[in-house]
Amino acid sequence: MIARYQAQCQARVDGALTLLFVPHLAEVARLYEAMRYSVMNGGKRVRPLLVYGACEALGGEVANADGAACAVELIHAYSLVHDDLPAMDDDDLRRGQPTTHKAFDEACAILAGDGLQAMAFAALSDMALGRLSDGTRLQMVRALALGAGPAGMVGGQAIDLGSVGLKLDQAALEQMHRHKTGALIEASVVLGALASERANAQSLSALKAYAGAVGLAFQVQDDILDVESDTATLGKRQGADIARDKPTYPALLGMDVAKAYAHELRDQALHALQPFSSSAEPLRALARYIVDRRN
Repeated sequence: MIARYQAQCQARVDGALTLLFVPHLAEVARLYEAMRYSVMNGGKRVRPLLVYGACEALGGEVANADGAACAVELIHAYSLVHDDLPAMDDDDLRRGQPTTHKAFDEACAILAGDGLQAMAFAALSDMALGRLSDGTRLQMVRALALGAGPAGMVGGQAIDLGSVGLKLDQAALEQMHRHKTGALIEASVVLGALASERANAQSLSALKAYAGAVGLAFQVQDDILDVESDTATLGKRQGADIARDKPTYPALLGMDVAKAYAHELRDQALHALQPFSSSAEPLRALARYIVDRRN
């Protein structure tokens, strides 16, 4: 099921994203080329899938989630562009291709990331990407800003950079990853729920519990793959976290325990979806996929 659903959602969000990369001036054509390169060069589109899945779980129209799906992928892409820069993780490979600052240059990559971040919030307010009330759009802007900013993803990256060479305990490691990875994943689920315009306090609470478990499972599996996979499969440099002396779950817990923990988190996510009908099956399939994936 997940392969078919992923293909459908990828086609939908990619179609919407493509329309955004049309330069308004010839002088900024190269900037738009860099932004397009950063977004449209592959990727699993996990966050847009979560947006669409959450919207469908509550019986919403997927067309009304297009803006949110674009927004979370644009934020994710911007974060990767900036994370790959020499001042941060200094990576030269992403999704099997040169990173943006290698394909273009560092200044262009910084501006591309800046542009993608701003474009994300424009997508949320684009009437062509969903017929939603002004009140819903305002809630969505706030949810994305909190998930992407210093209280979320950016804060997690700051913690990550400050943790290189340190020996974190599990609580500290989870705090870092609930910000760096989990916050945008939670925002994706919340945005999808809001796009349905059928969310209430009870359904949002259950979906946030699901997202919290899925977000952490995603990072645990990433750490496992950084050890067990290879560069060709990952599309990025294998062993990069080990080389940088970053704290990881396999290093802290041991590989067998880390794998067991990823499965435990998957089960927590599935349990959180018990109040939902079969309409939440895509979210259930995504929870399984996140732990089973090989890249």
